[in-house]
Amino acid sequence: MADSNENQQDKGKEQEQYGVLLYYKYTEIPDLNSLLSFYNSNCTSLSLLGRVRLSLHGVNVTVGGKLSSLEKHIEAVKAISLFEGTDFKLASCHFPLNDKVAHECGFTSLSIRIVKELVTFTPYPLVKAPDVSNAGRHLSAVEFHSALQSAGKLVDKESLAEDKGLVLLDARNLYETRIGKFDMPNVDTLDPRIRQYSDLPSWIDDNSEQLRGKNVLMYCTGGIRCEMASAYIRSKGAGFENVFQLYGGIQRYLEQFPDGGFFKGKNFVFDHRISVGTADANILGTCLLCGLSFDDYSSRCRCSYCRMLVLVCDSCREEEAVYVCELCQKHGKVVESNVAENGEQQDILPQVQLKTISSDTILSPQLPRGQGARPPRKLRILCLHGFRQNASGFKGRTASLAKKLKNIAELVFVDAPHELPFIYHPCVSELECSDESSFSSQQILPPTETCRGKFAWLIAPDSKGRSATDWEKADSPFDPLQYLQQTEGFDVSLSYLKTIFSRDGPFDGILGFSQGAAMAALLCAQKGRLEGDIDFRFAILCSGFALPFVEIESGSINCPSLHIFGCVPGKDRQIANKTSRELSSLFDDGCSVIIEHDCGHIIPTRTPYIDEIKGFLHRFL
Repeated sequence: MADSNENQQDKGKEQEQYGVLLYYKYTEIPDLNSLLSFYNSNCTSLSLLGRVRLSLHGVNVTVGGKLSSLEKHIEAVKAISLFEGTDFKLASCHFPLNDKVAHECGFTSLSIRIVKELVTFTPYPLVKAPDVSNAGRHLSAVEFHSALQSAGKLVDKESLAEDKGLVLLDARNLYETRIGKFDMPNVDTLDPRIRQYSDLPSWIDDNSEQLRGKNVLMYCTGGIRCEMASAYIRSKGAGFENVFQLYGGIQRYLEQFPDGGFFKGKNFVFDHRISVGTADANILGTCLLCGLSFDDYSSRCRCSYCRMLVLVCDSCREEEAVYVCELCQKHGKVVESNVAENGEQQDILPQVQLKTISSDTILSPQLPRGQGARPPRKLRILCLHGFRQNASGFKGRTASLAKKLKNIAELVFVDAPHELPFIYHPCVSELECSDESSFSSQQILPPTETCRGKFAWLIAPDSKGRSATDWEKADSPFDPLQYLQQTEGFDVSLSYLKTIFSRDGPFDGILGFSQGAAMAALLCAQKGRLEGDIDFRFAILCSGFALPFVEIESGSINCPSLHIFGCVPGKDRQIANKTSRELSSLFDDGCSVIIEHDCGHIIPTRTPYIDEIKGFLHRFL
């Protein structure tokens, strides 16, 4: 018995010694590989878990471990001159107890990655990020508090302009502001109610008149999001100069004002703690279903459409239930009730009405809605072909898939917008032949008058665009890494797909193959931003890869997805297993399914793969 008590005491001590460390630093990194080696060595030796993101412009770190190890890590980082003046936010907490939360927040492993942006400010890869050296002025917690208290009056001679009104801008996502925010009478508070940080630039553009000529006070969790957002506001020029940000974010403010000060509710954090409270016991959040006070995200309930976190209290929460967040409800997406054969009411996602499109597709008939029933129809899936392919060829290569899915789905094919020159590759085509001996048949050049154009979603910077009149033999053998060279033309493809969805939609899902899968993945990443222009409920990504010119946080894409790619060792000569697996890691584990096969650079249609594909699609019928 005594041994048991001692074990519990030891366990309690270990939990008390655990902590979480957050810090970021915008600075030019002269030797990125050297810094990567430092973090790999230091964090591994100290048994730290969490996320480390490195770029040429700085670092963004959230790690957990024993407090003594975190303190040693801080000392090691301080010894590097690049990190002079860094604000290290260290908090003690319990060891992660909820495995699901710990996994979602990245606290079951150590992830160290080199990225293009420390935080993804815009989903458009061709849009240049604002210069953080032009960020708003830092206000300490005391200065920020004083500015709110005086409601727009002067903090000091170099601070807020006396003749300007004051607005308070929350740079966080909606699910964060649900459970806590600053609240000060007589101060205009702007809550953009965005799904993700990359939606903030559009909100700022649409609401710039609310900011023009004002003293803008910004805040976020730890400060890093305000750096980029405040610089973006200031980049708008005259009338947008007076932008200020809470240095150290809400975390530093609550340390200075443990009773909460002007901050009400809880501070949402991106680690296993989920949220950090104050001495104020008031609960701001409410249950999505019953409306009672509730602010606990530990159950990780998500909207069935956009996958954003939602608050559902213990009494209302059910296994396999369908939830629709307030943003999706605002856009007309609701949960319908249906009556099952056993007489029980079920919650189901609504289906959209069909439109008649070109004769190239076959539409299932619309039947009258019976009492308690819904019109049966097939899922409509827009198919995006691979690099140097076309809709007709892709349709032919997926004929077996279409046949086996004919009772539940119809596949709609479109050419990509970038037409490519005809280039003859004597070694291998985009879709592999079934065996090596068949390659010899490609030595005979096809007559140009019978050849359809070849297209792409992305093209190389030196692409000539229009196709040539004659076939041209390739200067070199097929390059299996050619997809890394395609970095231009995304904006054209995005505009083109908006037209396709408007003209030929609606579509339930997107199926992308190879480069088409890369394009579809980027649409998934900015699904919230594209709402109303490009709406879909799921994505199927076959032999996909992450676009080389855009950085997306691991696990950040909240879109139901099916990832189909070759196993290791496999026969896919174009896209390696590791590459497709890296793409799948960008999607939330809770809404993605992976199918690995041994069939090469194709979409498999034999058992058991086709059964798994059907199983995924049946979720949306």
